[in-house]
Amino acid sequence: MRTTLWAIALLTLTMGCKQAPKEAAEADPWAAMTGILANIQPPVFPDKDFVITDFGAVADGATDCLPAIRQAIEKCNVEGGGRVVIPAGEYLANGPIHLKSNVNLHVSEGATVRFSVNPKDYLPVVHTRWEGVECMNYSALIYAYEQENIGITGKGTLDGQADNTNWWPWSGGRGYGWSEGVPSQKDSLCRPRLYALNQAEAPLEERVFGEGGYLRPNFIQPYRCKNVLIQGVTVKNSPMWVTHPALCENVTVDGITVISHGPNSDGCDPESCKNVLIKNCFFDTGDDCIALKSGRNQDGRRFNAPIENVIVRDCEMKDGHGGVVIGSEVSGGARNIFAENCNMDSPNLERAIRVKTNKTRGGVIENLFFRNITVGEVKEAVVRVNMHYSVFSDTTVLYIPTIRNIYVENVTSKKSKYGLLVDGYDAEHPVSGLHLKNCRFDGVEKGNSVKFAVDQAYSGLYVNGEVVVE
Repeated sequence: MRTTLWAIALLTLTMGCKQAPKEAAEADPWAAMTGILANIQPPVFPDKDFVITDFGAVADGATDCLPAIRQAIEKCNVEGGGRVVIPAGEYLANGPIHLKSNVNLHVSEGATVRFSVNPKDYLPVVHTRWEGVECMNYSALIYAYEQENIGITGKGTLDGQADNTNWWPWSGGRGYGWSEGVPSQKDSLCRPRLYALNQAEAPLEERVFGEGGYLRPNFIQPYRCKNVLIQGVTVKNSPMWVTHPALCENVTVDGITVISHGPNSDGCDPESCKNVLIKNCFFDTGDDCIALKSGRNQDGRRFNAPIENVIVRDCEMKDGHGGVVIGSEVSGGARNIFAENCNMDSPNLERAIRVKTNKTRGGVIENLFFRNITVGEVKEAVVRVNMHYSVFSDTTVLYIPTIRNIYVENVTSKKSKYGLLVDGYDAEHPVSGLHLKNCRFDGVEKGNSVKFAVDQAYSGLYVNGEVVVE
């Protein structure tokens, strides 16, 4: 049975890659990662600079530089592309930056761009996804729609300025500035309305939010774009999800630093994207560090666009709900996910490897590969698979997901409550094909807890120094 599942995993893995299925069936599954990497190429931009100070930007931290930035982007695009350069200094942007094809927004070392915290500045609404649901809402602070060859690069800083006095109280969390009488996304006309529209499969023109909707924007969102590069920048204090490529293809996220401890401050959330490389990044967040998604419930099934062919390598995770995470908005499925050579360590990091979904999501999550991950301390579990994640929508019709083919190799940890914490849905819908090889989990308070899992295979798995057999 295990051999059959392994062959299925390999054959599925090679779909969309250059390696032929017959060749892959005879290979180490990690070799298929090479084929995926060959399909991920960062865009190259013309060697021409458009410096925003030449368009009237003033580096005093008080003058609105958005008009100058927009003019530079427009000219760069019209003239065939290049870099829109933000030189060293302090800049204010009273509204969103919208990127266009062949434009690389280059935030130079020593430059800081601070974004307005006035929601009105992020109107008119744009076509977006909010928590995996299609809608019209406030623009992301940096946004692109159906563009090709775009970049955000440099060693400068992008600061959303979100805190407990703006944006974050809309989460409805008392720890983020909310109090009785303050409107929030939890109000009946906000997130519940959006979820109901998704449930009813309402057309986009009925899903208009923005002012009065209290749905916080993401920080960086390329939407339906091809050939995306986000490299080097530091991104701080986001209203919500920090880096959120949605329905994109060929995405590279390289060497960014994310520091945002607000509600839902996920560090990097590629959603329904194909061919994604996330490397050399640092995450210190208020939610999942990296979360791979593919739409919530009806929208995920309707679009039928999985998150697939994703490689995470050489990243560092500090605070967060999870290090490398699949879910929970993953109704379109997830497949061919690789994570290697990462370090995760914080008493405020809840899990290292995490899969989360529930009975309303549906979809197939398969072919997940993790190796050479060093975990210092996590609060809950080193490996957490949960098919009973929180449900926020109608449950009269069930769409129980499938989770299969998870491979964990050479993962070590020093302190956690659990080593493995696995909750399949039930005996008829278990987690299938959980394989651990050469893993050592020390300082484990409660050992392993595995419920409703089949086709487990442990080889060289040690918990608190004792070998674990299946």
